[in-house]
Amino acid sequence: MQAALYKIRERGKYGFINAAGTIIIEPQYLEANEFYNGFSSVKINNRFVPMDTVGRLYLKHFFNYVGLFEERLARVQLVSRWGFIDERGNIEIPIQFDAAEDFSEGLAAVQINDKAGFINTQGIYKIPPIYQKTWSFQHGIAAIQTEDKYGYIDKAGRWVTAPIFDFCLPFQGAVAAIIHNQKWGLIDRKGAILCAPQFEILDLSNTGLFFEGRCRIAQKEQFGFIDEKGTVVVEPRYDSVGDYSEGLALVEIDGKLGYLNADGAMAIAAQFEDAGVFSAGLAPAKAKGKWGFIDPEGTFVISPQYQVVHPFKNGLARVVQKSKWAYINKSGDVVWKEI
Repeated sequence: MQAALYKIRERGKYGFINAAGTIIIEPQYLEANEFYNGFSSVKINNRFVPMDTVGRLYLKHFFNYVGLFEERLARVQLVSRWGFIDERGNIEIPIQFDAAEDFSEGLAAVQINDKAGFINTQGIYKIPPIYQKTWSFQHGIAAIQTEDKYGYIDKAGRWVTAPIFDFCLPFQGAVAAIIHNQKWGLIDRKGAILCAPQFEILDLSNTGLFFEGRCRIAQKEQFGFIDEKGTVVVEPRYDSVGDYSEGLALVEIDGKLGYLNADGAMAIAAQFEDAGVFSAGLAPAKAKGKWGFIDPEGTFVISPQYQVVHPFKNGLARVVQKSKWAYINKSGDVVWKEI
């Protein structure tokens, strides 16, 4: 497993440090993306190229966009077309598609001449481009649009659920969200409707997403949670709610933020001006206009002092103080800070 690298900023340029705060890649790029599966991408001459964890650039081609490496391939955009490169920057699947998604479960959704299908890692169509739109495979099933309706297919291209919905979202675990008459519900991987569409759609990108077996719902501008069977486990009675993380979920009551436990009981009283998800046992929280970090009892273990904070990741959190970046550890010690 590769050691984590953390994005830093110096004099408007970006580079990376390790967990000890040692600079591994000097700040020299006007844009740099976070590392994923051992690769980042950086901007040179207004184009992006892949970069590995020791700072080696793969300059064989320059792209408008470099995606995430999945299954050793990354989607790339050159002018207005898409293809895929390997981990050395070679074009593995020619630039030819109107659109492309990351590989998932051995297949990538691609679109050409207004039709979408799926290719394998050799660039061969396994499901021909006959659909209006396709989404990535998750758990062996992909959401599909044909004409003006939506359904699901398996990897053989067989319908799991006929295209009868107004919209449907990719599977996440055992269930997926389906939409009909501007309400959403749940379907399982066999195509059985677990929960008829009945919940309000407020943000399509977050609709039907489960975290620790719980999903946010909204009814009459109040928020609660359902489980993966579609059973309401926390009645919609809060002004807003956040996703569960480490057994706790944000809730808003009269403009203040607190946390529910997995049973839906208040674990941390609503007292913060703003707050975030728990990560590595700590969560960002805001009091008197400043951000710090609290423990699962709601006690500040890193006092509110920052303008901006990000959740802890691999032992460090990025914070902003007096408009300068810094990284701190869970004790609040500064590991690195911007000059």
